[in-house]
Order: sequence, then C-alpha cells, then structure tokens
Amino acid sequence: MKLVMSIIHDEDAFHIMDHLSAKGFSVTKLASTGGFLRAGNTTLICGVTEERIPELVEIIEKKCKSRKQITSVNAMNVNASESFAPYPVEVTVGGATIFVLNVEEFRKV
Repeated sequence: MKLVMSIIHDEDAFHIMDHLSAKGFSVTKLASTGGFLRAGNTTLICGVTEERIPELVEIIEKKCKSRKQITSVNAMNVNASESFAPYPVEVTVGGATIFVLNVEEFRKV
C-alpha cells in the first residue's frame, strides 16, 4: 500500500478529482496555500496499491498542466520610508508535485 500526496493548483482540483473517482480511486482533498505566491493550492491524498501508482500519476500529469500567469509581487522600495510597491511579474502556475510514500499499516474502520 502506498500513500500518494499531490499538490496541485486549485483550478485543476475538481476536474482531477472527478476523473480519479471515475477510475475508482478514493481521494481526499485538503485546502493548502503555496509559500511563494501565497495562492490557493489543493493537496489530494490517495491510498493505492503499488500496481495502480502509474495509472494515478498518469491521470494527474495529463490533467495538471502548468501555465503562465501575471501576478503582482510586493517589492520594497528603498527610496521611500519602508513602503511596498506591487509590480506585475509573469510566473508559472499549475502542474503538480507528487509524493509517493510507503504505508506501514492501513485500517479502514
């Protein structure tokens, strides 16, 4: 048994969850926040057999595409007295970070 944790963009979450559920995967959704952009992410948790990991990862890779987005980042203006001035920056969002962990014991009660 393995535990697969996937950190994905909020916009991709429900589409991926529907697809995983249709393929027979049990999915738990947790709201999370990224550290750099402080934007909403979703962490999906799935308990799966080792044989189904490639199928699960393939679904996530196909449905989670990275994309460019313009966002405002605060930068300190050194000429003003510690004021912050936002400026637009193009960043890559989306995609997925996937962790596959060993499970020593599994119980469903």
